[in-house]
This record gives sequence, C-alpha cells and structure tokens, in this order.
Amino acid sequence: MLDGSSVRYANFDYAASAPALRAVADGLLDALPQYASVHRGAGALSQITTHRYEQARETVRRFVRARTDDHVVFTRNTTDSINLLAHCLAERGGDIVVLDIEHHANLLPWQRLSGTRVVTACGTVEDTLAALDAELASKPAALLAITAASNVTGEVLPISRLASIAHRHGARILVDGAQLVAHQPISVVSHGIDYLVFSGHKLYAPFGAGVLVGRGDWLDEASPYLAGGGASAEVGADGAPHWHSGPARHEAGSPNVLGAVSIADACTALAGIGFEHIGHHEHALRERLDAGLAALDGVRPLRIFADTDNRVGIAGFAVDGFSARTVACYLADHHGIGVRDGRFCAHPLLARLGYPDGAVRASFGLGTDADDVDRLLNALSELVSRRDTGRVEESLG
Repeated sequence: MLDGSSVRYANFDYAASAPALRAVADGLLDALPQYASVHRGAGALSQITTHRYEQARETVRRFVRARTDDHVVFTRNTTDSINLLAHCLAERGGDIVVLDIEHHANLLPWQRLSGTRVVTACGTVEDTLAALDAELASKPAALLAITAASNVTGEVLPISRLASIAHRHGARILVDGAQLVAHQPISVVSHGIDYLVFSGHKLYAPFGAGVLVGRGDWLDEASPYLAGGGASAEVGADGAPHWHSGPARHEAGSPNVLGAVSIADACTALAGIGFEHIGHHEHALRERLDAGLAALDGVRPLRIFADTDNRVGIAGFAVDGFSARTVACYLADHHGIGVRDGRFCAHPLLARLGYPDGAVRASFGLGTDADDVDRLLNALSELVSRRDTGRVEESLG
C-alpha cells in the first residue's frame, strides 16, 4: 500500500474481469503440452486439439441450453460478437432497437447502421417494457438488442418478457449476457433468445475469447466476418472463394483455441458449483453491501429502475465530496481494495443518472467473502468520517 505495508488484496472488480477459477487454470495447463493448430491436421496433436476445440462448442451450447442447430461461434469478446452480428445485419438490412442504458459494446456497433433506433429507458422496468413494445409496434424492426444485466448497477432485465415483446412484433432478440452468465442461469430455449453473446474473462476464464450463440440462417447468409483461411471452403485460380457455412464461416485464421477451451472449462466448473449456491452466496454479500452503503452518510447508490431488486453482484455508487477517481485511489492506496471508477463504457447511462464525470463500482463474485465486504464498508466509513471532520488531506496523503 502507499505506506509500504502489505494487506491481502480485496478484489471488487469482477465485473471488469473475473479471476480464473482453479479448475480453469488446471485445464489450461493440461491442454498446453498438447496444443496444436486445429482442423485439417492429420497429426495426433492436431486431432486432439481439434477435438477439444469442437467439444468446447458443445459444452458452451449445453451450458446456455441452446438449440441443437444453433451456431456457437468463438470470437474475441462480447464486443466482437456483437460487431459480428451487426456485420450480418448491415448486409441483410432491417432496423435495430436498443435502450440508452447499454454498454458501448451493445450501442456503438448498432449506431453505425442507419436503421438503429435508441429508446430511452424509463424509471421502472414495467414502463420500459411498455416503451419498447410501443416502439416495435410503431415500426417494424429486425432486432431488439438488449442487456441482460447492467454493468453499472447490476440490475437484471426480464429476458423472457423482452423476447416475447420482440417476437410478437416480428423481431429477433440479441441478449448481451456478459454480466449475467457467471451469476444466474440462462437458457436460450426457455428464455426465447435468438442470439446470446458473452466473454470468457467475465466468466472466470482467461484470455481474449468470447462467444456468439444463435440462429444460423443470418450467419450463413452473411459474407464472412473475416476473409481468410478456415472460412474458405474452396478458392479458384481467379481468387473467387466459396465460403463455409456454420461457425467456420466467421472464424477465419488461427482461432484462440486455449481461450475457447478455457471458456468451456469455466462453464463446466460453474455448472458443478451450481447456480443455487452461487445465487445464495452473492445474495448474502449483496444485501450486506447494500445495507452498509445505505448507512453511510453521503454515499449514493446508483439505480436505473425503481421496481426491481433482481441484481447480480454489482453496486455502483458515488460519494459526496469526492471524485470517483479519488475514492478508488484511496481504497487502493490505503486499504488494498480494488474497485472500478469512471463511466464504465456506459456514458449515456451515467449522464442520465446524474454522474457525467463518473462513479464508483464495486463488483464481486465467488472469491469474495463477508470480510471483504466489511473491509470495503469500513474503508468508505473512514473516508466519509475524514470528510466530515475536515481531515480530507490527511486521508489522501
């Protein structure tokens, strides 16, 4: 820490990147000695690695309970997955409807397209659903692109109801599951999802790997996201290619095999732990943190909706009298606590909530315990008390 002492690090930045689970790290070490290029290789290592890579698709498919004919495409991250689908929509046409509370990954790719309509979220979930229903009824759209859980507040949206609204008006739905899949169960079939995207690094897996799971027709009709080897089935002397269908169509080049395998290992590990256990663990921590933050004078929790308490392990807040960066640096330098500060790639939402310069986000997961929450609350209490007694410079020195 700033004074030269040491303390056990308290990680409250899971929403940015969750630390790898031990089972994932062990699986990676097991795969590394046998790693080789996938597909088309006759050698033993290529065959082993190809099997692991393709088996990873099936593991992911089962984890999110996707349809048997859905494509599971490995990408670099959630952002890449959404850009891939935006590429498909740019070619086939059709309007896209999004909310203004989205992470930039689910906002900026669509804003490149001329047919994108941004709907302002209301103060309640119910009113927001009604606004989306009215928007889709007023003019046809091809796609509703929506977050499953806010990366700023952790609030979870009702995916099944959103899917029903989209389908009733002839649209498909893309769900950004980056902040949900590690915390609550999700079912592509039961929730009525057409496309689901998420990242490995939010799922207790390392490396730059992500997933797009969904219906194959739009993906097979579009030109390859990347032109190159692997995507091409045949290239004539004139250079005119014949492209593969299926996931290979959009996975040109050497894929991040170890990243994909790590995602699959994380899915297997989380399924083994069980979402009932995960839910109980995070619910207890969230209640403890919420109650503690509410008791601190001048600490203001961030909320989008007034009618829901369904949240994942994320708490956004601001502290009167201090910038978000000052709070984050104080927690890191004086208490060994890591939080995130800024606008969390959700600038329109932070502006709407009244914090255009940013806020603080504490996010947690399987490695967090009650002592970590108490350390964070005690550190914030100390900061607030120094503000109230005029000892601000001492607290930050």
